[in-house]
Amino acid sequence: QVQLVESGGGLVQPGGSLTLSCEASGFTVSSSIMSWFREAPGKERELVARIFAHGHNTNYADSVKGRFAISRDNAENTVYLQMNSLKPEDTAVYYCNARIIITRDDYWGQGTQVTVSS
Repeated sequence: QVQLVESGGGLVQPGGSLTLSCEASGFTVSSSIMSWFREAPGKERELVARIFAHGHNTNYADSVKGRFAISRDNAENTVYLQMNSLKPEDTAVYYCNARIIITRDDYWGQGTQVTVSS
């Protein structure tokens, strides 16, 4: 049973930091492509960050480069998104996504709200 559980969202002031967690079960994150997406009201869901299987190659949206960092703890089977220098434009629901390579299946968490406001 594949499950993704996000946590760590909340309210933060502009310029602040926040770390999101994605706890996975039913598969191994080290052998999967793990991503963070976000969706603001009235806007399309967009890719924020991605970390590839086994190695440490990563991709980031241009809007978050230099501010966000995706990482993986294989022992904990958890993926993180460290967000720094947050802007009001970062306000969205953030979703964890897993692409299981062997099956080509995608799985999604329920999302966690991040609000950047003074």
